[in-house]
Amino acid sequence: MSQTVPIPHGLPTERDASPFDPPREITRLREARPVSPLVFPDGHEGWLVTGYDAVRQLMADTRFSSRQDIGIVHALDNIPGMPAATEPSPQIPGLFIAMDPPDHTRLRRKLTGAFTVRRMRQLEEHIIDIVERQLDEMARLTPPVDLVKEFALPVPSLVICELLGVPYADRATFQDNSAKFLVKNPDLDEKMAAYGAMTTYLAELVMSKHAAPGEDILSDLARDDDLSIEELTGVAFLLLLAGHETTANMLALGTFALLEHPEQLAELRADPDLLPDAVEELLRYLSIADIFYRYATEDIELGGETIGKGSTVVVSLLAANHDPKRFDHPDTLDLHRKARGHLSFGHGIHTCLGQQLARIEMRAGFEGLLRRFPTLQLAIPADEVKLKTDMNIYGVHELPVSWTEAAR
Repeated sequence: MSQTVPIPHGLPTERDASPFDPPREITRLREARPVSPLVFPDGHEGWLVTGYDAVRQLMADTRFSSRQDIGIVHALDNIPGMPAATEPSPQIPGLFIAMDPPDHTRLRRKLTGAFTVRRMRQLEEHIIDIVERQLDEMARLTPPVDLVKEFALPVPSLVICELLGVPYADRATFQDNSAKFLVKNPDLDEKMAAYGAMTTYLAELVMSKHAAPGEDILSDLARDDDLSIEELTGVAFLLLLAGHETTANMLALGTFALLEHPEQLAELRADPDLLPDAVEELLRYLSIADIFYRYATEDIELGGETIGKGSTVVVSLLAANHDPKRFDHPDTLDLHRKARGHLSFGHGIHTCLGQQLARIEMRAGFEGLLRRFPTLQLAIPADEVKLKTDMNIYGVHELPVSWTEAAR
């Protein structure tokens, strides 16, 4: 361990190495001290974990709690109008990513059957149909078009709406409010209004499922008398938000990364069998869901450091997935790499429930897009693509693209 790197005050976020690599200060910190003290904006002295082994160990250790109601979890964001926390936040019913066992276990078990590998594979043909229909619509447009608006956002939105039983006609409401909710440093009133609008909409929806259940996941949950309306609303919020924002950003940022690596793109076009490994590598390389919080419930040894009870601990999955001690030449996009073992879906009890669904959507999405648009290219210089450094899920706000021919 070296003490030569200064302790950071706040989390470095500027993508000064490339749009796809961790900030240089994060990389230097991981190399020198992969479990490092971190001074939060409110003055709290917590920790930042960036090394692959340490992140993996931490996420498997439930002494690092996901709850926010047993102690103050200090924030990295500086939200105007938000006073510094002086007491723990109340637990939100149904939001099981912010719970520990046994509450987390109880809620997660109610969903595991809905997202099994077998059930997701049964949906694969249907997801391919959704992708093809969306590409048909895009092909009818005159380029340039925004790939986010015309392809990357609609595909996972259509899929998760159908799975959950959320009317796709309501997409403008939940897409707009979820985007506002994910802004890092929003106006507090605007953030609360967006959250309130989402939960009010979903509470009305789940009550309608109670009254007249259909053939969808929310209806199945509504039939469970063990779940309250408040819990079901929280679960719906989590599934809807995660179900469209993450894959949408992977499809858009992944396309940007492929267009910026033409030799890799050419290899993928020449050999579509590379696609499963390519998706895993893009998940590792891009790590769009980067920052997660934990609360130390006792003094814990991690990576040669002692993390004190009550500390807020921040993990960077992007830094861990770019750790050269785990992946050779980690800042290189290599579609031939066997990237299994990446942490992009998390690790431990909070591993992403929808990871198989996300993989199927990405395989279908990238395969269809590259086959149907063999001359796809950026319509603006790469350095003019607006990155989502202001959002809690990374990606691009827009991706203007053009083409000279489209295949049927």
